[in-house]
Amino acid sequence: MPHLSWEATLERLDDAAILVGADPDIVRLLRLPERVLEVSVPVRMDDGGVEVFTGWRVQHDTTRGPGKGGLRFHPDLDVDEVKALAASMTFKTAIADLPFGGAKGGVRCDPTKLSLGELERLTRRFTYEISPLLGPDRDVPAPDVNTDGRVMAWMMDTLSMTTGQHLGGVVTGKPLSIGGTRAHAGATSTGVLICVRAAFRELDLPLTGSRAAIQGFGKVGGPLAFLLASAGMRVVAVSDVGGAIVNEGGLDPGGLADHVALAGTVAGFARSDPIDPAELFAQPCELFVPAALGGVITAEVAARLGAHVVVEAANGPTTRAAEPVLDERGVVVVPDILANAGGVTASYFEWAQARQGYAWEEELVAERLRKGMEAAFTTVWARAEGLGVSLRRAAFALALERVAEAIAARGLFP
Repeated sequence: MPHLSWEATLERLDDAAILVGADPDIVRLLRLPERVLEVSVPVRMDDGGVEVFTGWRVQHDTTRGPGKGGLRFHPDLDVDEVKALAASMTFKTAIADLPFGGAKGGVRCDPTKLSLGELERLTRRFTYEISPLLGPDRDVPAPDVNTDGRVMAWMMDTLSMTTGQHLGGVVTGKPLSIGGTRAHAGATSTGVLICVRAAFRELDLPLTGSRAAIQGFGKVGGPLAFLLASAGMRVVAVSDVGGAIVNEGGLDPGGLADHVALAGTVAGFARSDPIDPAELFAQPCELFVPAALGGVITAEVAARLGAHVVVEAANGPTTRAAEPVLDERGVVVVPDILANAGGVTASYFEWAQARQGYAWEEELVAERLRKGMEAAFTTVWARAEGLGVSLRRAAFALALERVAEAIAARGLFP
């Protein structure tokens, strides 16, 4: 499986350092994660046997605040990817100007082959093994690939039981019944929509009537299809692990969501035609949104991409080799560390509410999310114009400046 690579992350860090003339000592600090914890996760399976899985929690940098980052369960996960994702969170929280550092975690497993009981035992044992790193002021996990509010509830309960304290602020993305925040579930999709609106506005492109193609129809892609259609766009093509479909007149997101709930895939949707998933990239459209896994836009894919604008909802969907190809073709890419920051922004709101012991109104959450994402986009766009570089390079430059400023202010202990 292609994924976000640690080497690519270091290359982007080095590029940003040259762009802003960063202190070499600070760059050296950021080229290594603060902590990498690898744990074995023994689980009693339903058949009475024991399986031993491998899990990780990586804290890349916690200068600006507690570690913040998702938890993923995937059969191809490795420590290199977790390190790269943790570093991305360092930069993402800096761009969104949140008081967090960057962290990430996960277990190498195939959750589709685990029963609910096995999944719960896996989650609780993994949580226990990495618990020395976790806490509302240390490191705050959230849902990511193949994890959800239920997994977060098990994590919170495990930590609360083992410490004898109610630790509501130790994870985010929890169910509402135990302190989750309203609008968290769709916050990433909402943040992507805000970036789409802003990019189209800056490029003087009309949103109404423009065509969009989305790779992935899960936690982010599903709600995003509805949001884009509600904003007046035509979602003409969608793919997921089961296949890809197209309808030039525009797919019905509500009907498609109902179909996916029954069939488990977008394939076979009545009011659409099937296409090869590889052809989704070449579909003529104004907007392409990768909302699945990393590394899908390779140099070859970039050369035949049919869209004018790419807004990265997934983490690390574009490879390093693809970036110059997209730049040469004039494709505007809103990078993941800006585009999908709506999720971590909503996580920050949930964490803040847990600390206050006071739930905000839904309108307040929505308004603060909109203002935060628009401010981040405006700052990155202005930085890109000022430096004369792509939005991705500008975003990394801005993030590095903010993290470096915090490191310089705190100094080096001892």
